[in-house]
Amino acid sequence: MRVSKEDDIDWIDYLDSFSDTYEERVYNKSTGKIMNCGHNSCENMFSANQHFERVLEVGAGLGEHFKSINHTFNEYIITDSDPKNIAFAKKILGTGDKNGKISYLVENATELSFEDNTFDRLIATHILEHLYEPHLVIKEWKRVLKPDGTLSIIIPTDPGIAWRLGRYLTTRKDALKKGWEYDYIMAREHVNPCNNLIAFLNYYFPKNNSSFWPFKFMPSIDCNLFYIFHAKK
Repeated sequence: MRVSKEDDIDWIDYLDSFSDTYEERVYNKSTGKIMNCGHNSCENMFSANQHFERVLEVGAGLGEHFKSINHTFNEYIITDSDPKNIAFAKKILGTGDKNGKISYLVENATELSFEDNTFDRLIATHILEHLYEPHLVIKEWKRVLKPDGTLSIIIPTDPGIAWRLGRYLTTRKDALKKGWEYDYIMAREHVNPCNNLIAFLNYYFPKNNSSFWPFKFMPSIDCNLFYIFHAKK
């Protein structure tokens, strides 16, 4: 059966307005404080005394994660598939400071244009749950890392109980007030459950440093909001 564009109008409208409304929906409210805690927790293991020559961030969205970076770098490349996201991030973050140069590229996170063994660190926050065939995506990210390069990932603990409850009380409620078909949109957005992604990451990087937030002492997707993963190639 052929499906017309009009039959998918809620999804089309959502994609068209994503970059224009994302910061307001996610980072300018109470959910923003929680999201930033996840970003900060991911970067707490790095200090200002550490240095990565070349850093690649994939699916960077509006560049929120960069604000939590502690270490220095020569070059930090912010990428996203949406040119509007890239333009917004560049406007907010600029082109660098004493820590190093920041550059911006439109890139498909599943098929990067970079050569093998290019980066000292690759960062992917809140993107792997959105991408089809995530096992192949992980292999692609591993490809562009240098030997001994660091992969850093944050994923939400969806469909864990804590994540679903938090979403029900915050972003879902706001979206329904605006007339959005939130449950349909999230079913299109979060195509990979957290537990499956954890299995993939452990398979390709059996030696890793992983943790949950906020309750590190309770390693469960039902009790936490984020899974944070670091590993070396």
